[in-house]
Amino acid sequence: MSEYIEVGLRREGLEAERAVIVGTVRQREDGRHSLREMADLARAAGVIPVGIVVQRREAPHQNTFLGKGKLEELKIALAELDASVALFDGDLSPRQVRTLVDILEGKKIVDRTELILDIFAQHARTSEGKLQVELAQLSYLLPRLTGRGKMMDRIGGGGAAAGGVGVRGPGETKLETDRRRLRARIARLREELKEVRQRRDLERHSRRKGGLQTVALVGYTNAGKSTLLNALAGSQEVSAHDRLFETLDPTVRKVRIGDGEVLVSDTVGFIKDLPQALVEAFRATLEEVVEADLLVHVVEASSDFPLTERQSTEATLEELGVETKPTIVVLNKWDIATPAQRADALEKMPDGLPLSALTGEGLDQLREMIADRIFRRHIPLTLLLPYSRLDLLNVAREHGRVLDEDYREDGLHAEVEVEEAVVPNLRQFVATE
Repeated sequence: MSEYIEVGLRREGLEAERAVIVGTVRQREDGRHSLREMADLARAAGVIPVGIVVQRREAPHQNTFLGKGKLEELKIALAELDASVALFDGDLSPRQVRTLVDILEGKKIVDRTELILDIFAQHARTSEGKLQVELAQLSYLLPRLTGRGKMMDRIGGGGAAAGGVGVRGPGETKLETDRRRLRARIARLREELKEVRQRRDLERHSRRKGGLQTVALVGYTNAGKSTLLNALAGSQEVSAHDRLFETLDPTVRKVRIGDGEVLVSDTVGFIKDLPQALVEAFRATLEEVVEADLLVHVVEASSDFPLTERQSTEATLEELGVETKPTIVVLNKWDIATPAQRADALEKMPDGLPLSALTGEGLDQLREMIADRIFRRHIPLTLLLPYSRLDLLNVAREHGRVLDEDYREDGLHAEVEVEEAVVPNLRQFVATE
């Protein structure tokens, strides 16, 4: 009979869609992390995962994802477990969607990217976040429109209220919309997000003029970045819950570090194989990472797969072109990690700082490390700039910070701290070093 096993909890009184998770695992690989993550994603989307159907094969079947025998097991599992949704741990091609809709008649087909987009749709609060999610959803939907339309006709869809997971969206998305209207909507969204990006660029430029260095918190989703930002800022202003993708829009807070101040930003969490549609849609948000002077990579020490999650985040950072940016690695949630998990994390990541954003353990050491990276590599200078060379003040801002400005008859007197590499460019105008 079927090899599916029961997962998750049957929570009484919870009216939610029931789903069977479907995956393929290569012969020599262990798929536990990926399948467990799919179960967590399902719960985050409000779906109850009640079973798993897995097939060991080198690659998913090009037409049906699973082989013929396993596909029959999936049909049996969906019926016996009273599940209305098949969640596929992978991205389905338009051909696979069309074929599976015909084979699993009456059941909803949702792949990994759609599930993540659904979670993002639920968590989008600001107008920017909604724009980004809708763009990602429409971009992913466009080539799959035919199969999705057939599926929605059969299950009686028509919006979030009727359709559930896989069809929610913060904007005007309707699966029966023709391709021409979808393309027009996508073009409008891209223009609006272009304006958002320009506005963010102005905000960052304004922050740069203030002479403050920036630190971006990055890491796998649910690693505790928002809790860490609250701990560093000494407030509870940032929403921090034990949920995947709790943070979509970046939050920036001014934080005192040593004798100075820095701007710390909390960014969207990463995940294994973060959908390209999301990377593109959230590029305006991810610019906070690109423009940061320092990254703090938050790894969940209490995870059973901390190194895998670190590597997934590093892959996304490489995609953004910031893999060489100065980085501090912290092993968060140290207070709830088991002795075995602690030993595993330290063995695999000896460069990590054990830390608990909740209890404060390791927080002082993190502040010292940030101060060392941000401030102690700067050289203090007193500059006397002629008014014809005020452009050099921007150089000081871009490569350090401006502490004081005094406009006098003989020129601008400025107290600055700059990186050693740019000192030769300013030496001609140095009054005191």
